Amino acid sequence: MSQKVVVIYSGGMDSFTVLHKALQEGNEVLALSFNYGQRHVKELELAANVCKQHGTPHKVVDITAINQLLSGSSLTDDIDIPEGHYEEESMKSTVVPNRNMILLSLAIGYAVSQEASAVYYGAHSGDHAIYPDCRPEFVRQMDVVSKMANYEPVAVHAPYLDVDKNAILADGLKMGLDYSQTWTCYNGRDKACGKCGACVERLEAFAANGVEDPIPYEA
Repeated sequence: MSQKVVVIYSGGMDSFTVLHKALQEGNEVLALSFNYGQRHVKELELAANVCKQHGTPHKVVDITAINQLLSGSSLTDDIDIPEGHYEEESMKSTVVPNRNMILLSLAIGYAVSQEASAVYYGAHSGDHAIYPDCRPEFVRQMDVVSKMANYEPVAVHAPYLDVDKNAILADGLKMGLDYSQTWTCYNGRDKACGKCGACVERLEAFAANGVEDPIPYEA
């Protein structure tokens, strides 16, 4: 049954797939993006373009003021982005403290104000090792809290929670999605670096699906 839903849409390949999954389910989708001072702000420009193509209502909310409280992440501070795979200990520097709880709370508030019944976001199993706020127990508890925090319950839904990026891409390719409209690299440069954890995992997913990644890479 179709419903009105809010999709947290970063502009990356996971949330891009989630957005289209929600649309293909026949939902009325409200896309919500956050500028939290991330280096890879290019993803927000791509998100805006995709929403414009679909005629999907899209809000970009500037929450950079919170960075005076949240220090220590290489995504927002002057700290080198680590290279290598997500499984490596060094990737913990990309954790933004409490990011998904903050973003989900804002998205839930938006959903309540718009009388939407659910918030979708792109947590998946490939993130479980490094990001606690992408793990099943976190999503389950946020869903419980969200349903009791307001007069009208809002579900928290992560459609790819139990699969990895390979499976997300496979699903997106079945939907005929164009991944040149996404950005994943954590470095905020014109071309993707091909070396950070986000790039490595993305390239592995394309290789596993036997297709070439359509975005440009430095290496």
